[in-house]
Amino acid sequence: MPLKFVYFFVISRGLFITVHDRGHIASILQNWPEKDIKAVCVTDGERILGLGDLGCHGMGIPVGKLALYTACGGMPPQQCLPVMLDVGTDNEALLKDPLYIGLRHKRVRGQAYDELIDEFMKAVSDRYGMDCLIQFEDFANTNAFRLLSKYRNKYCTFNDDIQGTAAVAVAGLLAALRITKSKMSNHTIVFQGAGEAAMGIAELISMAMEKEGLSKTESLKKIWMVDSKGLIVKGRDHLTHEKQRFAHEHPQMKNLEDAVRDLKPTAIIGVAAVAGAFSEQIIRDMASFNQRPIIFALSNPTSKAECTAEQCYTFTEGRGIFASGSPFDAVTLPDGRTFYPGQGNNAYIFPGVGLGVTACALRNITEDVFLTAAEALADLVTEKDLAEGRLYPPLSSIREVSLKLAAKIMDYAYDHKMATLRPEPSDKEAHVRSICYSTDYDDFTVDSYQWPEDCMTVQSCKL
Repeated sequence: MPLKFVYFFVISRGLFITVHDRGHIASILQNWPEKDIKAVCVTDGERILGLGDLGCHGMGIPVGKLALYTACGGMPPQQCLPVMLDVGTDNEALLKDPLYIGLRHKRVRGQAYDELIDEFMKAVSDRYGMDCLIQFEDFANTNAFRLLSKYRNKYCTFNDDIQGTAAVAVAGLLAALRITKSKMSNHTIVFQGAGEAAMGIAELISMAMEKEGLSKTESLKKIWMVDSKGLIVKGRDHLTHEKQRFAHEHPQMKNLEDAVRDLKPTAIIGVAAVAGAFSEQIIRDMASFNQRPIIFALSNPTSKAECTAEQCYTFTEGRGIFASGSPFDAVTLPDGRTFYPGQGNNAYIFPGVGLGVTACALRNITEDVFLTAAEALADLVTEKDLAEGRLYPPLSSIREVSLKLAAKIMDYAYDHKMATLRPEPSDKEAHVRSICYSTDYDDFTVDSYQWPEDCMTVQSCKL
């Protein structure tokens, strides 16, 4: 759908702001018809899913994310604003496409780009308040980390690709610990990929290990990453600041298969959108040195998944603990056992986080908020879910899941004096339910409606 989004452009479903609108963003926001905005989802379209630079086609992502805020989290739709920051595109196919509606030039970077983001953040907060949530979505790695670092303590903001993905992955790991009967700090984890998602998940795993008593230094030593150039180790050339934190003393290795065989991890997590990265050999190796190997193929869409659920369960003889970023059908093995793989979808996290943050008027969102959300989500997984292969609650219960997460986040916020809503609600869950959007309609039938006297025929109707 993102690849074709702008070709179905009929009416505006979001706000387009271009780099040439600098100096006028505040007045552009004034033109949006809704004045009470609680959540903004913004993208610049540079790294849409695993599809790359889609320019203005990227508007489908904030539109879709905020639709999930409503469907999964109960956020009133009129309080949600999707935004596309159009700074151009480096996608040559789009630049040559006569139907492309975005700016027809290469991406603007550097000072002009930063000034646009600065002005946008200030304009949103001036217009809608400092507690208006601003969710960054599908920005390229080069911008995602630095923008999060720049704004996280100044505005009510988070990056879903970094922090939302982290929380849902860690929730799955916490649920898996109930199967392996172990602590997070007992595990060694290898990532296929070292981008936004990998860094976010690794940071939250490290926090969970610290909570169990491990030092920061020791927790980082249990996390390894493999990128396009191989295993990230000390002394390797051209490592970014983020990658250097996970570079350990070890001989260089060029591929994931060698790294898995040498490091013997208890868990592998794929977040690089490299289809088939978890080969049969890797999965069988994981099963050879783990009684219950943890295999998370989190890349999406489905065509980019590191392995399928069937491959995981088949090559591990049903011992694999599997989660994916895309949906997979149930798998029945030759011995008759059936597994229902859990989808580690960010929709389990960001709607609940958004609901909780707005419900208590948080002005800054810390990493602890996401660890709280991950723990709350893992607690909602039942023993029956685990027995069937699920590491997440059924998606059919997502609305209730979001409510529970929001209430837990409110508890945390008030306990740590972060919430600004006063007075503090005595029943957090009841408060969250009271502000949720309902799709139920009041009774409205022709028989029950009292028609005006001058509207008894089609010809005389003045309504």
